[in-house]
Amino acid sequence: MSKHAHPSHGRRQLLRYAGASLILSVTPLAGAAARQPSVLAVRIWPAADYTRVTLEHDGHLKFNHFTVENPDRLVVDIEGVEFNSVLDSIANKLTTDDPNIKLLRAGRFKPGVVRLVMELKGKVNPQVFTLEPAGEYGRRLVLDVYPVNPPDPMLALLEGRKDALEQLTEEHDFQIAENRPDRGATNNPEKSIEAPEVHTSKKSAKPVVDRMVTITLDPGHGGEDPGAIGKRGTYEKNVTLEVARRLKARIDAEPNMRAVLTRNSDFFVPLNMRVQKARRIQSDLFLSIHADAWIRPDAKGSSVFVLSERGASSTQARLLAQKENQADLIGGVNLGNKDLFLARTLLDLSQTATINDSLKLGKYLLGELGTINTLHKAHVEQAGFAVLKAPDIPSALIETAFISNPEEERRLNDDAYQEKLAGAIVRGIRQYFIKHPPGPKSKLAIVS
Repeated sequence: MSKHAHPSHGRRQLLRYAGASLILSVTPLAGAAARQPSVLAVRIWPAADYTRVTLEHDGHLKFNHFTVENPDRLVVDIEGVEFNSVLDSIANKLTTDDPNIKLLRAGRFKPGVVRLVMELKGKVNPQVFTLEPAGEYGRRLVLDVYPVNPPDPMLALLEGRKDALEQLTEEHDFQIAENRPDRGATNNPEKSIEAPEVHTSKKSAKPVVDRMVTITLDPGHGGEDPGAIGKRGTYEKNVTLEVARRLKARIDAEPNMRAVLTRNSDFFVPLNMRVQKARRIQSDLFLSIHADAWIRPDAKGSSVFVLSERGASSTQARLLAQKENQADLIGGVNLGNKDLFLARTLLDLSQTATINDSLKLGKYLLGELGTINTLHKAHVEQAGFAVLKAPDIPSALIETAFISNPEEERRLNDDAYQEKLAGAIVRGIRQYFIKHPPGPKSKLAIVS
């Protein structure tokens, strides 16, 4: 220090140097906080109902979207995102057989903006929205493209069934007789079920029915929502779809029954849409197919659940309903797209008769499932499952087995066991209709 310098001047210099060091040490942290968000993964879920594209990312994105004609395109501009290898390879994620998207590409549009261009195979109603972290996923930007002319569930019901339309327009009484007890029943699933006896017309010798009995099968989970995952890596969503397909084939083989799937491939269907699909075709029954999971790997057995108006019948039923009702959070639902149907359904207080019918259905299903597997509970359980809240359709949720149990996971992947499951469920359905024949309903009416 100069002999002419004031002592306070030295102290000020020392503080200034210290301040500079502090600023230097803080600046890199501030820069890290301002880092551009990155897209971590891109997933595409094609289906006839709609195609979903999700961009999972690690920050908060600003975006806007618009559509362009000739050719039809959806354009999404994303601000402040890093253009990385994930976005660069997005075109390779698209399959040529996607029902709705022809081409998909991303690139740097201008400084600080990535542009995503989706060339479409037809007119669509796009929905672009964000999802907060849920399940195994981080934040997601979701692009849903719904075809302007979506598949008609009634046409899907009649597809490939020339006799279905005839049965819909017949005006005789529905009569189904008790099926005879299986004689010499074997483990062969094809021989374990006899066709139901029905009264026939003396002139035509055809089954006499006044209409087609329609059953909606709901394979649980799908798409972004894998459901429970077994120790061997089995996804619940895949098991439920396989069992539902086998069950549909069995039901369609019955002369007086037809089945419709809420999803026929790997995509997510919001819970309320599953109920809507059943109501649009005036289903006589709604069955949601699942494969249970529990914290203990020794939990085993099949279960049947129906809706409850007065709380859950057990702690496990309550926890299971909570888990299943979270499917919309994991699978991803646009909360900005309000659905008045869901509000009406959830608030409907006239479901007592339907729940009573559901309990009867559940009893028959449980009895037949008990012939091929251990029952986790010997009685039908109840809880507030959102997917069972159709006010006018007897509904049940079937937990086929515990996917968290290594032995039952192995069986759930076995073709023969899946056939046994389908056979048992068909027998339960048949027993229900024998004891509780369906009443009349409007021909070809659709509830919108």
